[in-house]
Amino acid sequence: MKHPILLCILMGATSLALAHGVDDNTRTFLQQNSGVQFVPFLYIGAKHMITGYDHLLFLLGVIFFLFRSREVLLYVSLFTLGHSITLMSGVLANIQVNAYLIDAIIGLSVVYKGFDNLGGFQRILGFQPDTRYAVLVFGLFHGFGLATKLQEFHLSQDGLLTNLIAFNIGVEIGQFTALAMILILISAWRHSLTFNRFAVLTNTLLMAVGIMLTGYQLTGYFTS
Repeated sequence: MKHPILLCILMGATSLALAHGVDDNTRTFLQQNSGVQFVPFLYIGAKHMITGYDHLLFLLGVIFFLFRSREVLLYVSLFTLGHSITLMSGVLANIQVNAYLIDAIIGLSVVYKGFDNLGGFQRILGFQPDTRYAVLVFGLFHGFGLATKLQEFHLSQDGLLTNLIAFNIGVEIGQFTALAMILILISAWRHSLTFNRFAVLTNTLLMAVGIMLTGYQLTGYFTS
């Protein structure tokens, strides 16, 4: 495999069952924690985002054809705003959303961005949706995805707000770290003559993985 971006997508496709996995130590900590634990929640948030490849695949699709730093910052900020709102409000207000359906929508967000990058809306539907609004809206769903994972552990109300802020900051740290690596790889790839040749294949794979993610979650929903 010559291109690390393609390799990352294929790795995501072969590890669906491990999405958002929580190890036993983290699970025990979240279930038994009481009081403010800023640093542990910061770490858990960062770790969760770095291993949350559905979020990262969506971000890959968002920045794939962005060449200006200002545009990258704009779209990543919109995504961050969206998932921060629903992460915090979802847990604090105890908004119950089916985890399978939310994760299915997150999978669809990956399909959407791959389809968008391939010019599918213009070619098939004859119009181009505003990507800024799409990224913000999908960011809201991604945030609910994060919230549903935390709600599974019935976190203690003691220190909950501070711990959620720490978790959210950790998510941003993890997102920034992963995004920096993706940007380095994709920026280097853009200087290669193979970028344009494999851009279609990469975004087609992105759509395929998104469809697999969606199907996997819907299967879980209908069989649970």
